Amino acid sequence: MSGRTRVLWLAKGLGRGGAEQLLVNCARHADTERYEIEVAYVLPWKDALAPSLTKAGVRVHCLGGVPGTPGRADPRWPLRLRRLLAARRYGLVHTHMPLPAAAARLLAFGLGAGGTPRLVHTEHNVWDRYRPVTRWANALTYRRNDAVIAVSHAVERTIPPARRRPGAWVHVVHHGPDLGGAPQGPAARAAARAELGLPQDAFVVGTVGNLTPKKDQATLLAAHAALRRHHPGARLVLIGAGPLDARLRARAAELGLTDGVLFAGSRPDVPALLPALDVFTLSSRQEGLPVALMEAMTSGLPSVVTRVGGMPEVLDDGGQGFLVAPGDPGALADALGRLAADPGLRTRLGAAARQRSGRFDVAGAQQAVEAVYEQVLQR
Repeated sequence: MSGRTRVLWLAKGLGRGGAEQLLVNCARHADTERYEIEVAYVLPWKDALAPSLTKAGVRVHCLGGVPGTPGRADPRWPLRLRRLLAARRYGLVHTHMPLPAAAARLLAFGLGAGGTPRLVHTEHNVWDRYRPVTRWANALTYRRNDAVIAVSHAVERTIPPARRRPGAWVHVVHHGPDLGGAPQGPAARAAARAELGLPQDAFVVGTVGNLTPKKDQATLLAAHAALRRHHPGARLVLIGAGPLDARLRARAAELGLTDGVLFAGSRPDVPALLPALDVFTLSSRQEGLPVALMEAMTSGLPSVVTRVGGMPEVLDDGGQGFLVAPGDPGALADALGRLAADPGLRTRLGAAARQRSGRFDVAGAQQAVEAVYEQVLQR
């Protein structure tokens, strides 16, 4: 199609993470009459979502080596990025992870259709969690962005004033899940529990996230141990993989939870597994705005999550679930215990969560992103 702007979405990896899933969700709703979307990523072993992007009609480029290859990324990936920018002549580069973003800001000058491509960056995390080298790279290059999109107001507030440009430069866009056709109802619940090997009558708490310090599943395990003192049949499902897998399994054994915790690993079928849960939870110490929470609310689950990042922006304490302080297993256990003891409360909060989830419109979010594109391309 003539007249389309070619756009590159640049990410660190395409593994099963929330920010990466947003790329897939948005690709399915992109205006292909106006934009030709391509994706590039750095870490070749984090490629689980690459087939989904290809299926959505998006051309995918691996900069760090052969897709699926374990180990370190090829350190020549910045050179490959520069060659890609020169060859494909993008009108706009939309970055999604801080270090690749800093590289793009430095490498994009003098390239693209008619000159340097416009630069848009999505901020998925609060600045406090960035390592010193990341903060330094951002400090040097951040004002070269033509616009910034923050996934929540909490994230937007952490961008230092010194790194901002004047005017309407930062745009807050609440993204959402893409769960069209996801199973619901008693049959879906029974099937999901059978798939996970869970008793049909157990009280089940579940979480979705990489097994990393940021997600703090250690606090969740401690809370689950406390919950089981009053509800001994309660089960906990951890969906996700990561560097803390072995340590968390060992901690679960120390707490006597071997038969009470299911480590389900990384799963491509999370929407189909959510009906197995009675309650969704996140024990995170840091968040931007987790897709997993919005998926759970869309599925009609009450949630108990920590009061961090953008989570209080989409869940009211006592309205669609409960907010608790991070790093407090007692508070988390108490909130989970309230829901375990009161099926009626779970039903009411779950219904309210599903109603609130009407705000999470992935198509509308992509339209808002494309409005930012239009704004910067017209300058």
